[in-house]
Amino acid sequence: MAASKPVESQSGSGFPRWQLALLVGTPIVLGVGAVYLWKRNKTKDTPGKSNGERTTPEGSANPVQGQGARCEGPGCPLDRAQGAKNKGNKYFKAGKYEQAIQCYTEAIGLCPRDNQTDLSTFYQNRAAAYEQQMKWTEVVQDCTQAVVINPRYIKALFRRAKALERLDNKKECLEDVTAVCILEAFQNQQSMLLADKVLKLLGKEKAKDQYKNRDPLMPSPQFIKSYFSSFTDDIISQPLQKGEKKDEDKDNEGEAAEVTESSGYLKAKQYMEEENYDKIISECTKEVESGGKYTAEALLLRATFYLLIGNATGAQPDLDRVINMEDANVKLRANALIKRGSMYMQQQQPMMSTQDFNMAAEIDTRNADVYHHRGQLKILLDQVEEAVRDFDECILLRPDSALAQAQKGFALYRQAYTGNSQSQVQTAMDGFEDIIRRFPKCAEGYALYAQALTDQQQFGKADQMYNKCIYLEPDNATTYVHKGLLQLQWKQDLDRGLDFISRAIEIDNKCDFAYETMGTIEVQRGNLEKAIDMFNKAINLAKSEMEMAHLYSLCDAAYAQTEVARKYGLKPPTL
Repeated sequence: MAASKPVESQSGSGFPRWQLALLVGTPIVLGVGAVYLWKRNKTKDTPGKSNGERTTPEGSANPVQGQGARCEGPGCPLDRAQGAKNKGNKYFKAGKYEQAIQCYTEAIGLCPRDNQTDLSTFYQNRAAAYEQQMKWTEVVQDCTQAVVINPRYIKALFRRAKALERLDNKKECLEDVTAVCILEAFQNQQSMLLADKVLKLLGKEKAKDQYKNRDPLMPSPQFIKSYFSSFTDDIISQPLQKGEKKDEDKDNEGEAAEVTESSGYLKAKQYMEEENYDKIISECTKEVESGGKYTAEALLLRATFYLLIGNATGAQPDLDRVINMEDANVKLRANALIKRGSMYMQQQQPMMSTQDFNMAAEIDTRNADVYHHRGQLKILLDQVEEAVRDFDECILLRPDSALAQAQKGFALYRQAYTGNSQSQVQTAMDGFEDIIRRFPKCAEGYALYAQALTDQQQFGKADQMYNKCIYLEPDNATTYVHKGLLQLQWKQDLDRGLDFISRAIEIDNKCDFAYETMGTIEVQRGNLEKAIDMFNKAINLAKSEMEMAHLYSLCDAAYAQTEVARKYGLKPPTL
């Protein structure tokens, strides 16, 4: 899409990204960011698979080292403590929580200190009663006592996590629920949903503070050229026209055009041809402030580069002005609507995004870019049939649009794949073969075909498609990341996979996807400090607040694992 980095599908697989196994099959057009931190697909016969809410106080704690000997007889303190606990359970079931608390308190007082399993259970039961009274501080205190006695007491850890969330202590809540997820081998939906919720809240809080104060960062030239290549009716991305050059430069083919100093916009266009992108915003500002001939174009070009550096706040007023210029070139206004619509999608405002794309289609019905980018929006919204119709309209207007052909091919594949129709899947795969035959120089066609082939576990052929991409676009870092991920899924070759991702960073040290992916792999390898470093590098390159929030979530999840390992000696299995 026209936004700096596309957002993930609104429904997709139904799992948050930190939970998923590495998905090589996510399409490039959707922004291949589907990653995970913990969950293991190979885990079998693991405990704790229940998805039910854990509210009852009954149940013994997990085995504890150092359990004292049990005495017998009516006068035994432990038997008396158990009797008090059983009485408390009856009160609990009857909803008489204050009486239950009194009984559990009696049980705690009677229980010999060396009977640790029973003692931790009594504390946890009292915490359950306090939970019913919404006395969150008391819940935390009693669960802490239970966990001190038995650090791997799942029920106490999870109850404390829920109470910490109520007390808005997200950091410690995350650590507790991380421990629970590891102990349960990521099989219980309740704990995983809480982890996801807290990670998202932490990510949003940190991104909100950090994003507005970040230093703007211009993406790599390859990223910028790729961005503009997705437009065919974008006036501002076209080379300088004859009438825009000085007379003495009209015969100097192959040389950057020299333009008059009086036009900031034309100077900005010259800088674009020279790939001197850092000077474009200031030159456009000169044109706007002077009220020059190309004010509308300068506003749109400035807004575009504001979007590229992640400054949506700066971009929106310029886009609004162009959209409202009824006497401006209709293609300028349509392009501004596409870019504002993409910006809204980045901000998770799909209704406003859809409105802008629809308005663009109304004012410029024969603009292929509108249908192309709206088609991508529809894919993100899982409206695949509508996406196919938009791609068809784009192709009707521009039959030579290889990009639209490739993306339509992927939309058809996705439609067949989600519909579990093997015959339609094969038809879609045959369609990809036709696309790469007709458009052999379209790297996107090979890349999307590779994604589909990976879904179908045709890894060898997928690898060939990525090699074609690299041949056509040797400076495209994203392709190297995908090829690296393929090595992991295909051959379980970590070293080779990381070599390709490292190559991506060498090609483009501003490739946030490469840092994010490498961080994810390092988490799986158990190298948490290196993973956190990679996530922080990706955070510094984030092109939207939403993207930064996601990356903070990944970083916080990795950091929580380091704390859980330090406190409890718990680590998830590593690759």
